[in-house]
Amino acid sequence: MDNPDDIFTEPEASPDTLANLGPLRRLAGTWEGMRGVDINPKADGPEQRDFQERIVMQPIDAQTNGPQLFYGLRYHVEINTPDELIAFHEQTGYWLWEPATNLILQTVAIPRGLVALAAGHAGPNDDRLIVEARRGEMEYGICATSFLEQAFRTDSYRLEIDFHDDGTWSYVSDTSLMVRGRDAFLHRDRNRLTKVAEPEPNAWARRLQAGEATAEQ
Repeated sequence: MDNPDDIFTEPEASPDTLANLGPLRRLAGTWEGMRGVDINPKADGPEQRDFQERIVMQPIDAQTNGPQLFYGLRYHVEINTPDELIAFHEQTGYWLWEPATNLILQTVAIPRGLVALAAGHAGPNDDRLIVEARRGEMEYGICATSFLEQAFRTDSYRLEIDFHDDGTWSYVSDTSLMVRGRDAFLHRDRNRLTKVAEPEPNAWARRLQAGEATAEQ
């Protein structure tokens, strides 16, 4: 998409992020899933592990790039197995939605030296979200440490989320890896999550609420 002639003027944003998240609204809150399945590469071959997962997604204030306006969620993922205390996967980032174009972004930061920016499109009432990123792309790509590039290179990432009528949502995450000395490997995770806590208002909305409460008193 071509940029507009005016790349500096910012649009008027709403202070209420939760009311403007479009298809991301159903992700807001704290979620738990106890029946996750992970298939990952090991020296002796693919390993399947069952895992439990907790995801916290909280709204952030509206974000602008000149005329581009995003509403979004800040998220944190923690995954471990039922018989282990240590988390075997941590992930943080943002989910963003641009109402003007239906663009969806997921930023991914994993503390093993890997980051990604995945993109897709979805309307406000869509029941499915799909975002993708590919190694080597300048816009929606993947970047990793030199060790990961040489030993466990990530060539592509795809996340598919489905919202269900009972308020839960499920996902399938596919990561294509090139493991040194072996064929390409499809690393797949899947889980279904249930809400355990509602989201909090974003900071701008909280400040306005506090000011209104003070004025009324």
